[in-house]
Amino acid sequence: MPQQSSADLVRDNTTLTPDFPQPGILFRDLSPLFANADAFRQVVEQLAEPFAGRFDLVAGAEARGFVLAAGVAIATGKGALPLRKPGKLPPPVLSESYSLEYGDASLQLTEGLIPPARVLLIDDVLATGGTLAAARRLLERAGHEVVGVAVVIELPELKGRARISDLEAHALLSE
Repeated sequence: MPQQSSADLVRDNTTLTPDFPQPGILFRDLSPLFANADAFRQVVEQLAEPFAGRFDLVAGAEARGFVLAAGVAIATGKGALPLRKPGKLPPPVLSESYSLEYGDASLQLTEGLIPPARVLLIDDVLATGGTLAAARRLLERAGHEVVGVAVVIELPELKGRARISDLEAHALLSE
């Protein structure tokens, strides 16, 4: 049986919920993708492929980015670097705040714990680019070099790619 295209694989394993977490937002739930072992494996491989041999660590933002980054890290034999929500890590931490379509948030990383490395940044959705731009700033403040960004879904109408325009970015589905 031939392998599905990246876009079809994602589309077939994503649930859409309108008006969540607030009116006007279409929430894309990747839980069915994570629960489908074959689909999850293919997505992980396809996220990593464009950056093969160019990174030492895989970073993902809490929470769905954790799942994806861990999968990519295991599949490529690299380490995973979780970017946490505030209050989850002991001090000293570096913190970076950003805006979402529906509020404000922050990411944190323990300061000085992980030696500088080349990092592939992974997330589920590239919307306004706030999360990825903040994650990049946080990683660079910690001394890491962000070599690129890979996401499962990009929403081009929200123009998030412009916030990370100098980085190579790869999306499996753009809609």
